[in-house]
Amino acid sequence: MANFDVIVIGSGFGGAVTACRLAEKGQRVLILERGRRWDPKDYPREPSDPWLYDQNDPAKLNGWLDFNLIGDAKMTVVTGAGVGGGSLVYANVSAIPPPEGFIKGWPPEIKYAELLPYYHTVGQMLSVRTIPANQLTKRYKLVQEAADKAGYGTRFGPLELAINFDDNFDVNARPYSDDQTVYKPNQFGVIQGTCVHSGNCDVGCQVKAKNTLDLNYLAVAEQKGAEIRPLHMARYIKPQGNEYVVAFDVIKDGKLIAGSETATKVILAAGSLGSTELLLRSRDQYKTLPNVSQFLGHNWSSNGDFLTLALHQQRDISMWEGPTITCGIDFLKDPYEGQRFTIEDGGGPNFLFNWLQAEKNRNQKVNLLIKEINAELQGEERHVMLWFANGVDAANGQLYLKRPCFWPWYGKRLHLDWDIKKSKALFDDIFKMHTLLAEKTGGKVIESPLWKYFNLLITPHPLGGCNMGNSPADGVVNHLGEVFGYPNLYVADGAIVPEAIGINPSRTIAALAERIVEFMK
Repeated sequence: MANFDVIVIGSGFGGAVTACRLAEKGQRVLILERGRRWDPKDYPREPSDPWLYDQNDPAKLNGWLDFNLIGDAKMTVVTGAGVGGGSLVYANVSAIPPPEGFIKGWPPEIKYAELLPYYHTVGQMLSVRTIPANQLTKRYKLVQEAADKAGYGTRFGPLELAINFDDNFDVNARPYSDDQTVYKPNQFGVIQGTCVHSGNCDVGCQVKAKNTLDLNYLAVAEQKGAEIRPLHMARYIKPQGNEYVVAFDVIKDGKLIAGSETATKVILAAGSLGSTELLLRSRDQYKTLPNVSQFLGHNWSSNGDFLTLALHQQRDISMWEGPTITCGIDFLKDPYEGQRFTIEDGGGPNFLFNWLQAEKNRNQKVNLLIKEINAELQGEERHVMLWFANGVDAANGQLYLKRPCFWPWYGKRLHLDWDIKKSKALFDDIFKMHTLLAEKTGGKVIESPLWKYFNLLITPHPLGGCNMGNSPADGVVNHLGEVFGYPNLYVADGAIVPEAIGINPSRTIAALAERIVEFMK
């Protein structure tokens, strides 16, 4: 008999949802998470803190963020590592995309109207709301003004955020202090504070105002008996009779210790890169899942993520005040020059600039981008605006395993082929819109030299790789997330999303997971 009814690999927006719902049904659920269980006192703040996770050397580096430079594709994917997955590091945006994003590329069973109840369920679980009208940030007001002056005022609006706000918070009482938070139990009995506009959304909210998954879905899962094992890296999946064996390495005392567990069902929820790589290794390296579709790894997308810095010398932006993202301008329903995207404000923690300055003072080598930023800013941090965007790119990347060219003695690593030419018009138009909005509000854009000269990009929203499809010819899983040819083996995360959706995807991933687990046998 299997040790568990279900093993869930990963604890992000797919894993947390499925684990919660199955535990509520009385299933014996095990959650394997590669990262740590973080507590606010352990959040990284200083340069020497555990910032980085290196999946090639997790025994030594198992920190907050995984910067994955994938092969030669000029793409860096940033993901979180820890109990709660991407919810630990994302910018709280919990958006429902418009129906236009579901017209093509999805299995016919996935209908927008049918998904809406799942979107609403996720919203209730994450207690989403827009930023209170009495707490609008300077960035919010800047984007609203820019939209009005550029003629797009009707497309502007606040975004729903998974943040616990206090409507009585005094936004004028500066400097902001953690003492201004109000602690009380949330709807699941977990103590949370309220937002104090610290700007630390992406690096860990020290007052727990951010509705991360460990405070809701995962909390309920554990209340219902689910077991979470941090620092467990899944290596491969192997069928064994009517069960599955999940082999993993446990990170302990700076070493990797091999282990395994069995279950009747397995749900991969390790993210676009993680789930795709796990199936690739199981099929191609360990040969334990030889019949996984040859479509595996295809149609990967960066979700059109693009960031532009601008200097607004006549305005105090204070980008580190308030939630990281609060509002957007919608070009999804009515495209701009044929391209579909969402413009958003962007913020960051104040200590980021202190960190960069410290690195500079130590005469340590910094990359081209940091050099360019420091040269342009010259102490003008309060006037910096981060114009962000998600867009509908060509979703034409392919993930596969390959030995590094310069280190052939290493084992095969995840590699990405991605032809930017098919998406370049999107990024050019986003940059054009960022420039227009900045100039309409007295700003001057600072074009990233990494983009200008090398077309290098970074994304926190990878999608695809284990795409939903109608058959193994055009997908890896069916509309219910079940891997073609392998009953009771599921994928429930961003890897199954077959198209870029052009807006922050966390709620879509969670809604699909709610649907998958509802129909699961």
